[in-house]
Amino acid sequence: MPKEAAHRPRSATAVIVLGMCLALLGGLGAWLLLGRESAPPCGDLTEDPRIRKSVGEAVRPGMSCQALGEAIVNASAGDDRGNHALAQAQALNDVLTTLGDQEAGAVTVAPALRRPLAVALSGYAADLHAMLGGIAVEDFVTKAAPSEPPWNPDGTNHLTVLTDTLRNVLRAIAQDPDAYATLRLAETRTIGKRLAAVPADAKGYSLSVPPTESARALGVLDGIADSVTHDLDENQSRQWRDAVVHRLDAGRASTEGALAATWLDGLAGTPQAQRYELLRTQGVDMTRLWTEQRNMDNPTRQGLLAQVERSSLTAYHEVKA
Repeated sequence: MPKEAAHRPRSATAVIVLGMCLALLGGLGAWLLLGRESAPPCGDLTEDPRIRKSVGEAVRPGMSCQALGEAIVNASAGDDRGNHALAQAQALNDVLTTLGDQEAGAVTVAPALRRPLAVALSGYAADLHAMLGGIAVEDFVTKAAPSEPPWNPDGTNHLTVLTDTLRNVLRAIAQDPDAYATLRLAETRTIGKRLAAVPADAKGYSLSVPPTESARALGVLDGIADSVTHDLDENQSRQWRDAVVHRLDAGRASTEGALAATWLDGLAGTPQAQRYELLRTQGVDMTRLWTEQRNMDNPTRQGLLAQVERSSLTAYHEVKA
């Protein structure tokens, strides 16, 4: 990426993303978990030298968590084409790594930071997909060490962190159902684009990796969702799930691409009581839609669906273990 990219005026994309962040912060304000859980004060982050250096001068000691969230979104947002300068990717990388440095099993994210972090991560949807999918990500694995800077093999800087760091931070963010749904919606859209880009004559791994990687990413998110709701009572769990489905439905209007839009339309057309359960079969269902759109022969279709189901279940049980 040209050096001058890092010095461009804030793009329309950044403004839109910030607007999304503010809208998310205003929605579902009464969500019971936001007031119920404890989390370290944002001062721990605002006084961290790494955060103050990478996120920038907008970070001030004593600032509110909401203001810090807006600063993180601003500092990490890319340009109109979704490309990210080194400083932008480094900012979000440092935030995730700092949060992941908390004691194992005790990673927490302040309630007011959860939705902004979900918005910031959704701006790196392709990278998030690669890290969650974990099949064809050799470059991501080798670049994930905290000491490694974002890498730029193709004109944009990529976000990558250690697997445990990512999953632990995502669990903490997902305490807010709206934040979880934002991540799930970003993954759904990315899957639609990934599958649509598979060449018509693809065979072997070129055909099987995109849907199995996608199902694995969704399986990880399924496991995170169950981890979040495990300690909630029945009423709280139902409220969390209903809020997730509501947010996914709200995202239909802005979803481009036939596959993702078709799946979301099917979710909206399902009886309310059954919608959340459809998330557990999303990988298989999106693959089935994809094979039908491609007029794939039945033996190939059934073989792919079996691989996809195994991939999703394996990832789910890894997270739940």
